[in-house]
Amino acid sequence: MTQTTTATAEVRRPAPAEAAARRPGIGRLGDFFLRSVLPLVLALGTGAIILAAIGVDPIRYYEDIYSGGIQFSAWQDSVMRMAPLLLIAVGLIVVFRAGIWNLGMDGQFLLAAALVSGLAPRLEGHVPNTIDLVLMFVLAATVASAWTIVPAILKARYELNEIITTLMMTFIGINLAQILVKGPFQDPTTTTPQTRSLDFNALLPSIPGTRIHVGILVAAFAALVVWFLMSRTSLGLRLQVLGASMRSARHVGIDVPRLIVGSFLLSGLFVGLAAASEILGIWGYQRADWNPAFGLWVVPLVFLARLHPIGVIPYVFLLAVASIGGDYAAQNAGLTPKFTLLLVGLTLLFMALTEWVARSRELGGSYLPGVRRRRAPEARP
Repeated sequence: MTQTTTATAEVRRPAPAEAAARRPGIGRLGDFFLRSVLPLVLALGTGAIILAAIGVDPIRYYEDIYSGGIQFSAWQDSVMRMAPLLLIAVGLIVVFRAGIWNLGMDGQFLLAAALVSGLAPRLEGHVPNTIDLVLMFVLAATVASAWTIVPAILKARYELNEIITTLMMTFIGINLAQILVKGPFQDPTTTTPQTRSLDFNALLPSIPGTRIHVGILVAAFAALVVWFLMSRTSLGLRLQVLGASMRSARHVGIDVPRLIVGSFLLSGLFVGLAAASEILGIWGYQRADWNPAFGLWVVPLVFLARLHPIGVIPYVFLLAVASIGGDYAAQNAGLTPKFTLLLVGLTLLFMALTEWVARSRELGGSYLPGVRRRRAPEARP
């Protein structure tokens, strides 16, 4: 009798896959709210509490962000701010898809910007303006890509931690950019450490009827190209396999070192384009102390968008509005414009918390595409 009961219990015991399927989930919509909306809401709410604690009306502050970033013609400034942010975002999506961390964006950005701002005025008047602009975009993409070679080779051949090597290279790149601006590219007509200024007419042309330069079109096209590469080509599939497991990538015959170097180079290319669009579209010159640190701003956005090149666009727009409008709001409130970075940091914090909650509750999903919760070990009979 006991044996019969035991056998019946073993027959009725659900298989591991069936048991996993019966576990409650939150669905696609719930997962989107948990990971892509809730961290933003919590960051804004916490920011409001901090503003109230220091005597600033949070409602008025957020209204000023909207006024300074959207109303009247301010939305055009926000759209122009999107150009470098979106280009950096798609560059990060490429390497993050491969499970690689390129945190040297700011060094790549500033070094490419220094060479563009230093050489573009020297070519002005000697070559047609269109050729000058194209050459500067190519130069910026080449320089930023080249600045990723050292971390890429160290990762590909020796499997050194790319977080450390890219951060090392970004410090070198930032200081080298300052040396170039203060040294060979210094404008001799001013004592301020900056490069010569491009003529206003030599900057990127504007979209007809607006003040928005065509750099935003370059960024939008880059997002479409990366979306196509990630979703419609074998390169995107290989990057996804590499991001899921380097051992599996080797097992299926993928040339892992070559793919690592290629993803680094492609990431740096888009960062260089971001630098060119900002210098040639907005500034026309570069100061030695200029460092917008766009790379740090963009990191949470690409994870909120689940590394989707098109899905990241709304988040980039929100960040651009917060960046442009935040300067106006901070000025009215008597705060530093860097308060926007506090909101970015809070977003990262709450992203980590929501990821921890989702994993501990076994809700499935992840900020990284293709990553699933680890199945619990099968109970022994």
